[in-house]
Amino acid sequence: MPQPKYRRVVLKISGEGLCKSGGFGLDQEEISRIADEARAVAATGVELAVVVGGGNFIRGQTLAEAGHVRRATGDYMGMLATCINAMALQDTLEDLGVPARVLSALEMKEVAEPFIRRRAIRHLEKKRIVILAGGTGNPFFTTDTCAALRASEIGADVLLKATKVDGVFSADPNKDAKATRFERLTYAEVLQKQLRVMDMTAISLCMENKIPIVVFNLKKPGNIARVIAGETIGTTIA
Repeated sequence: MPQPKYRRVVLKISGEGLCKSGGFGLDQEEISRIADEARAVAATGVELAVVVGGGNFIRGQTLAEAGHVRRATGDYMGMLATCINAMALQDTLEDLGVPARVLSALEMKEVAEPFIRRRAIRHLEKKRIVILAGGTGNPFFTTDTCAALRASEIGADVLLKATKVDGVFSADPNKDAKATRFERLTYAEVLQKQLRVMDMTAISLCMENKIPIVVFNLKKPGNIARVIAGETIGTTIA
């Protein structure tokens, strides 16, 4: 395992990262692979916080557009989905001998601790992996914005955005064979070009707090460790 470049990291994993491509729900093989990579990273002394999405179960905006469920209600349903994902990841990490804690922005004291900034930092200092669930606790905000917010709150050195492609491209690489990957971008370029890397609120928050973002392919084994070691993979936004 290479020496880490970063001391404290926020890793954003979409809900789809916890299931097979094009799948739905949870896939234990995918969760175990991510947990094993997180274990290896934590073993180097890196303080790791993971923000999980819920799109493998539900997307609030999509649900609201399709029927009678209001957007705020759909977003709260999505927050509950992130808690399901966080609990699965926590148990898988603990089965590997890695201490982990789920901290939720939604109060559900039977299954998760509430998100309290100082408590999250203390868990990290004690070398526990912190899994942040429930988004920001508010509708109309994505889990990308949650990741940017939590990274700012806990003083993270970097925000890692795990995706299913190799970084940020000029177009969708799955639809356009001529799409080219950017190795580096500025926050302003992302905003000006309206590149759909993360929502604009998340980008603006990272820009304001000078938190670099690295967008990389989660589906390639070992990539989490490579990014944290500072290898040039994916796209860096700073």
